[in-house]
Amino acid sequence: MSATSTDLMRWQFDLTWSLFEYHLERVDPGDFLWEPAPVCWTVRRGDDGVWRPDWAEPEPDPVPVPTIGWVSWHIGWWWGVTIDHGQGRAPRERESVTWPGDGPSAVAWLRGLRTEWVAVLEGLGPAELAAPAPFPFQDDPAMTFAHTVAWVNAELMKNVAEIGQLRLLRACTQG
Repeated sequence: MSATSTDLMRWQFDLTWSLFEYHLERVDPGDFLWEPAPVCWTVRRGDDGVWRPDWAEPEPDPVPVPTIGWVSWHIGWWWGVTIDHGQGRAPRERESVTWPGDGPSAVAWLRGLRTEWVAVLEGLGPAELAAPAPFPFQDDPAMTFAHTVAWVNAELMKNVAEIGQLRLLRACTQG
């Protein structure tokens, strides 16, 4: 029996998520705001108590090394926007996506996004996969929602690797 492209994309997502769970189960609350380099992007609590990410357009050179907190916010932003598109909602603006404020809340947020994304995936048929791609390919008419699903897998895999590497680096340097 051969797998359909939808089955294969779902398998790849589940594999990536299992790698993410490996790190989510082991991440220490202190890991989230640990700054691994002098040039660093993180999330910061404003005077209003809301946690917002460092951000600049265009990106500075060198690109700042992100904290786990920043990477977890970044996942929440791009994945939340993608889920909005997949569920037919108006996509949120980057500036409106804030970090939950601590490690355990961030982990719960990310797991909630996974649940929402699985619901999107379960509703996809051939017509939905062939539809024009939303974020991040909205300006390329050759891209389909299937490309968006494949991009989610790739982007999540990259972010999982970043979080894993930061977690391991902190563990090795904390003695």
